[in-house]
Amino acid sequence: MKQLHKILNEITELTLNIETNYPELYRSLDENPLTLPVIQHPHMDKEIMQEYLESLKQLLNHYLDEHKTAL
Repeated sequence: MKQLHKILNEITELTLNIETNYPELYRSLDENPLTLPVIQHPHMDKEIMQEYLESLKQLLNHYLDEHKTAL
């Protein structure tokens, strides 16, 4: 349970960072297929939340890489 709590905290911190520092990216989170559950009541466990955290990290890293080359 502690591990899941830690993952959820990381997701919250990363999402807040994106919202604060990259609002244009934050708006696209609602449209990201990785954030949309396919079933009405999805099962959420540590593994699924870890995958979501990793997808957020990848999204931010990709965004930063793209904008670094655009400067």
